[in-house]
Amino acid sequence: MNTAARHLILASTSPRRRELVASLNIPFEVIPSLADEHYEAAWKPEKIVTELAERKAEAVYHTLEEEQRTGIIVGSDTIVVRDGYILGKPADQQEAAEMLRSLQGRSHEVYSGVACVDSVTGKSLVDYRKTIVWMRECSETEVLAYAASGEGLDKAGAYAIQGLGATLVAGIEGCYFNVVGLPLSLLGEMLEAFGINIL
Repeated sequence: MNTAARHLILASTSPRRRELVASLNIPFEVIPSLADEHYEAAWKPEKIVTELAERKAEAVYHTLEEEQRTGIIVGSDTIVVRDGYILGKPADQQEAAEMLRSLQGRSHEVYSGVACVDSVTGKSLVDYRKTIVWMRECSETEVLAYAASGEGLDKAGAYAIQGLGATLVAGIEGCYFNVVGLPLSLLGEMLEAFGINIL
């Protein structure tokens, strides 16, 4: 099957991931995954993101009808880790401010897992990337203002590097798109294994 006949199936409702996949100029559709996202507390960050990314892709794979099995399913999961502690999405504005205080003036890690499943053959590939992010020192006024903006309320770690949150970031080591939620360089490498060349 040639590349032109293949398309991507994004197993995510994340608008950030949708925008990133759209930037690749490959036809794609979105099919939300209803996979279980619980994980064991003892799991290492890389195991969490690869396991959840694979679950998301596999969940969509098993819902496809025979005539829908033409594309490559892409699942992804992202977590923020500070001192070995996982920071999820804040429950409210107060928790967002607490997370931001704990991140400022220091570094933390962002892990994203990516799983690709060929809906024709069932073949799968799973990998991850880690990016180190340094936050600058912020005033309490800045912390409260950003938390009040609401931008980080639906994001792990309570900030969005692609939005206003960029003003809080002093620097990164690794893939920027990994922090947004989908490491495009890794995805490109993985898709090549399925005969899809981005360039």
